[in-house]
Amino acid sequence: MIAKKKKIKNTRSAEALARRESRQTIFFSVLLGALLFTVVGYLVTSNLKINSRRAELKSQLIKLETELNSLEEKKAQLQAQVSEATNDEYLEKEARDTFNLKKPGEEVLTVLPAENNESPQKEESFWEKVIDKIKFW
Repeated sequence: MIAKKKKIKNTRSAEALARRESRQTIFFSVLLGALLFTVVGYLVTSNLKINSRRAELKSQLIKLETELNSLEEKKAQLQAQVSEATNDEYLEKEARDTFNLKKPGEEVLTVLPAENNESPQKEESFWEKVIDKIKFW
């Protein structure tokens, strides 16, 4: 009988030990799952942030490339103007146009715009026209 009691006691303690190990296994499995879920979530959000930043930088790169191309075109135009400015014919033309200079023995004629004595009539606005049409007196 004592042996049966010990056997029952050993069986109960074995069952309790098995339940405790089962609970510990479940607890650590849940803990590991939560930790894994947290790490994966962090990696996904980090990846999304990196992709959005990459898209911003790519659009900024395209914008800067177009600006660079336009500046290079402007540089080429300015260099062409500089090379043209060293030409004697161009310098003479600019001196005549800008400073009204003339060569010795030349006469300069200046054409003045025609004087317009007529005063421009004031155009009526849309609402003034409508009010004039509506008036009956």
